[in-house]
Amino acid sequence: MPRILRIINRFNLGGPTYNVAYLTRYLAPEFETLLVGGTKDETEASSDYIVKKLGIDPVIIPSMKRSINPLNDYESYRQIRKLILDFKPDIVHTHAAKAGAIGRLAAFSCKVPFTVHTYHGHVFHSYFGRAKTVVFKTIEQQLGKRTSAIIAISDKQKEELSLIHKIVPADKIRVIPLGFDLDRFQENRGQKRISFRKHYNLEQNEVAIGIIGRLVPVKNHALFLRALHFVQHASNQKLRAFIIGDGEEKEKIQTLAHSLNLESILTFTSWIKDVDWALAGLDIVCLTSFNEGTPVSLIEAQAANKPIVSTNVGGIENVVIKNKTALLAEINDSSAFAGYLLKLIENPELRTALGSAGWNMVKEKFHYTRLVTDTKNLYYSLLNS
Repeated sequence: MPRILRIINRFNLGGPTYNVAYLTRYLAPEFETLLVGGTKDETEASSDYIVKKLGIDPVIIPSMKRSINPLNDYESYRQIRKLILDFKPDIVHTHAAKAGAIGRLAAFSCKVPFTVHTYHGHVFHSYFGRAKTVVFKTIEQQLGKRTSAIIAISDKQKEELSLIHKIVPADKIRVIPLGFDLDRFQENRGQKRISFRKHYNLEQNEVAIGIIGRLVPVKNHALFLRALHFVQHASNQKLRAFIIGDGEEKEKIQTLAHSLNLESILTFTSWIKDVDWALAGLDIVCLTSFNEGTPVSLIEAQAANKPIVSTNVGGIENVVIKNKTALLAEINDSSAFAGYLLKLIENPELRTALGSAGWNMVKEKFHYTRLVTDTKNLYYSLLNS
C-alpha cells in the first residue's frame, strides 16, 4: 500500500482543511496517509472538529506557524524530516506556502520518491511589497524545479502560476479543484433560515447581506463597507449586513464601519461553525478580495442557492458563472460593485434566479468524491512512472 505524508500549514477554518481531511479519509484503503499540520493564529477559528469528525488524528507541529520565524521554521523542518524517516512515505504532498516550503525541503533531503504541492492560493500579488514578492517567487521557482507535480485548484490559477508568475511550466501543473460535502447546504434550509433570522432579530422583509472570511487586508472589507454605505442611502428596502469571521483587521474594519454610520445595520458575528445555518438566513453573499484561489465561501453560497456579488479576481470565474450565479465587478470598479449589490437588493426575482442556478453549478464539480478520484489518478500516474 503506497504511503502519503500530507502536510498543511495549520488547521484553521477554510478550504485547505476540508481538502486534506477528505483526502486523508477517503483515499483509504488504497493509500495510507499520515496527516501533519501546524498551529493556527489566535484570531483564526479552529477546524479541529472537521478532521475529528472524520476519525482523523493528525500530528501537530507546534513550531509551524503562519508567520516567518527562522528558529521555529528550522524546528518544523527537523520534525518533519524525522517523520519522513520514520514513516517512509512514497509521496510527500504539501498544501499551501509554509508547509510547501518546509515539507518539500525535508522531502528532498530524505530523497522521498515523489513530491506534490497544492497551491490553495498564492502570495504573488496583493500581499507584500515588490521586493518581498520577488523573494517568494524565487523560492517557489526553485522548489518547483524539484517537485514531481504541482496542483492548481483552478484553470485561472494554473495560468497565473505558469504564464504570469512563471513558477513552473504548464505541463507540470495538474488542475484539481477543491471538493466538499455540499449536501448539508440543501438540507432543512427553511428551518435553518427561520432559526438564523430569529437569532439575529431579522424581520421577514429585511434583506440580509453577508460576507464570510478572515478579516485580513487581502479580503478588502473596506469595499464591502463602502458598498453598504451606498445601498443604505440608495435603497428603500430594509437592510441588515453581517460580517462573518475574525482576524487582525477587525478593529480597523469596525472603525471604518463607525465612520460610515453603518452600526445600525451591521453585525460582526465572529466565526460561525455551522455556516450552512448562516447561509440559509442570508439573502445575498458578497466577496471583495484583492486576490483569491478558490473561495470556499462562494462555493458554499451557491450550494445554499444564494446569489453572489464579488470582485472578479483569481480563480473566481472558475467557481461561479458570471451573470448566471454571480454578478462580478472588476477590482478597481467600486461603483460597479455597489451598483450590482443595489440591483440584487431591489430585485428579488433576480436574487431567486441567480440563487437557483448555484446548486447545479457546484454539486458535482466541487464534491469531495471528484476531488478524491482526481488526486488518486495523479498519485498512480506518478507511482507508475
